[in-house]
Amino acid sequence: MTSDLVLAVSGPATGRPVLVLHGGGGPATVAPIAEHFAASALALLPTHPGWNGTARPDGLTRIADLAIGYLRVLRDRGLSDVLVVGSSLGGWIGAEMAAADTEGLISGLALVDAVGIEVEEEPVRDFFALDARGVATYAYYDSERFYVAPEDLPAERRAAMAGNMAALRLFAGGPAMADPSLRARLAQVATPALVLWGEADRIVTPAYGSAYAAAFENARFATVPQAGHLPHLEQPERTFALLDAFAAETRRA
Repeated sequence: MTSDLVLAVSGPATGRPVLVLHGGGGPATVAPIAEHFAASALALLPTHPGWNGTARPDGLTRIADLAIGYLRVLRDRGLSDVLVVGSSLGGWIGAEMAAADTEGLISGLALVDAVGIEVEEEPVRDFFALDARGVATYAYYDSERFYVAPEDLPAERRAAMAGNMAALRLFAGGPAMADPSLRARLAQVATPALVLWGEADRIVTPAYGSAYAAAFENARFATVPQAGHLPHLEQPERTFALLDAFAAETRRA
């Protein structure tokens, strides 16, 4: 995975490493997070294999595979004291990374409206059953601001979105978007975690997020008002303030 990985790197080489992991919509959905941290940190923004037309090695089909691959990226680059910020599916990858991080490379984990665990009373909405209007309605507080009619997009953009959706379906394993074993394994994760949620998210509800935070040994739950599944797009100042405070708290001396 590491040799073929598309990885954007920005910010000062001496800054604290921040690994930003995107969800099903691709790296553009989290680019503002990477840009924000790049002002003072070494921001790493990978494109998951299979997204945006990138190559996906044979056998790379599970979230756990991506997690191990990204830990290898950190190790190969000699990085430590890493802050991992994961949005949606990227949060699932980040949680799996923290669970598998036996070397202590990660010093802080921020999950932004993440999927990945089973919460029986708060299931993840079937994202694959939604059309573009449904995605905007359930994912955003201000759906009209972010809704774009598919017919208004160029053909190449529609093709890229279809490819990303196929990659999301493959790695997520279906609409449940969860590993039944993950929630129990997170109890063994000592890495400090911030579980950050948009109050208006109806893809994965705040109650789901609260259960996610409770699964960790050392996590706190925070919400962002007037925001949905991507609070860093709808309420960037509020979201970045929470991420910055957590980054300051978890940086190793």
